[in-house]
Amino acid sequence: MPISTAIKGLQSIKSMQGVVKSGIPNKEDSDFIKLYMLEKERTRLKSEEIRILQRLEIVQGRLKEIQLYYDEKAGEMHTPVPSEKNKKSKKDEKNEWKTMSIDY
Repeated sequence: MPISTAIKGLQSIKSMQGVVKSGIPNKEDSDFIKLYMLEKERTRLKSEEIRILQRLEIVQGRLKEIQLYYDEKAGEMHTPVPSEKNKKSKKDEKNEWKTMSIDY
């Protein structure tokens, strides 16, 4: 059996009958790992929250611009009906154009 002695750690292998340790991990170790993982998740969520809030500001700004544009155009569309003076001036504008015949 010279090969088995050449392998490092082979002498420390034990069967499950010789091990008296419980299969449940040590509570202190699992709490530490759980706290570590929760801290990692917390930092990830905080950075994600910051990115979402920045994106939200951009979206809200754009929505305000669109609403202002709608309000401006709605105000222009609801102008009062043109009076008789405006109607006469429109007829005069039509008369300003002269037509010419073009021979081919």
